[in-house]
Order: sequence, then structure tokens, then C-alpha cells
Amino acid sequence: MKIVFHRDYCRVYSSDPAAAPGRLEAVLEELRGYEFVEPRSASEQDLELIHTRDHISRIKELPEIYYVALLAVGGAIMASEIALLGEPAFGLIRPPGHHASPGSSWGFCYFNNIAISIERLRRMARIKKAVIVDIDLHYGDGTANAFTGNPDIVYHHVALGGSEVFLSDLASFLNSIHECDIIAVSAGFDRHAEDWGEMLETEDYREAAKMIKEFSEEMWG
Repeated sequence: MKIVFHRDYCRVYSSDPAAAPGRLEAVLEELRGYEFVEPRSASEQDLELIHTRDHISRIKELPEIYYVALLAVGGAIMASEIALLGEPAFGLIRPPGHHASPGSSWGFCYFNNIAISIERLRRMARIKKAVIVDIDLHYGDGTANAFTGNPDIVYHHVALGGSEVFLSDLASFLNSIHECDIIAVSAGFDRHAEDWGEMLETEDYREAAKMIKEFSEEMWG
């Protein structure tokens, strides 16, 4: 597995909790030993695949945030490119993006990283059907809004609850998918027992990752 990461993701780009110092550094320590690759920033044309020009202009008025947000989109794009070549990829990126709709954003999000990366592959005719699994505590309204009315992009926010509910719902959803070209995961970890959600242990996330890995192996060999 390749880890997509840029040192500037560690910047404290705003005063919100998602930009707090130390959050990414803690994850970095757990990922030592994997191969790291550095992304480049997305283009404004990439942003326009999902977002309105008015929304992009509003974020551009915040130069520090705009820079890091462009880099986050670029990281998601790189992760999608690696995955399409058949190798698992994990984007250790911020700001997050699943609350960013085409014309608005909230919840510490600015641009919808995962939606842009999937839509880019779709527009390039490199994929037709995609599945997006969201394991964050909060529903990714921005991702859902981005693909409203598109039957080829399936978004699923895993049910809230403890370990049994979480893993059972994820298994049921994956079992319902019989065809897709790529699976993307919106991987927020705020359901953790030591975060806001206070629902899941680290082992639950390991099991979820294992389930998604097995799904991809069965789907594409």
C-alpha cells in the first residue's frame, strides 16, 4: 500500500479542530514502513468538475486554506490514480472534504476531495461505476449532493452504532454491490472511542479495512 502525503498537510491552516497541530503527526507514526508518495496540487479545472466557480472564488479569498485545500484534492487524485493501477492507496490528507457540496461547504471542509477524484476518472472514461464508503461519524452531505441523480456512483454512510452495528452494516452494504470499477473510502476516524463519537476501537477500523480489502480482491482479483 502506498501512502499519499505532503508535509504541508501538517500546516495549521485555520483555527478549526481539523487543522489542529499533532493530528496528522500521530497517524504518521503508525504508518512508518510504508512507501510514501508526494502529490502535487490540483488545478482549478479539477475543482470545476464538482464545484461552482462562485464557490471556488470564495475559498480563493482565503489564501492559506486555498493552498492546502488544493493540495488535498491533489492527494485524493493521486490516490485514485494509484488505486486504478491495482495497488491500494491511503491518502493521509487534510483538509477533509465530505461536507463540501458543489456550491457550498461547512464542517471544516472546503473542496470535496473524494468526489473530485472520482468524477475526474469518470469524465476521462477510465471508470463507469464507483462506490464510495464513508466511515466518518458524520454523514457526507457534500459527497451525496455531488452525485445526486447519478446511478453509477453509489455513496454509503456506514450506520452509526457500536462495533457490531458498524461492521454488520458495512458487510451488508459490500455484499449488495455486484459491479463497480473502483471503491473509495471517506476515512474519518471520529467514531473512535477517544474521539467525538466514542463508538469504535482501533481494532474495529482494522476489521473494516480488512473487509474492504477482501471485497476489492473478490471484485477484481
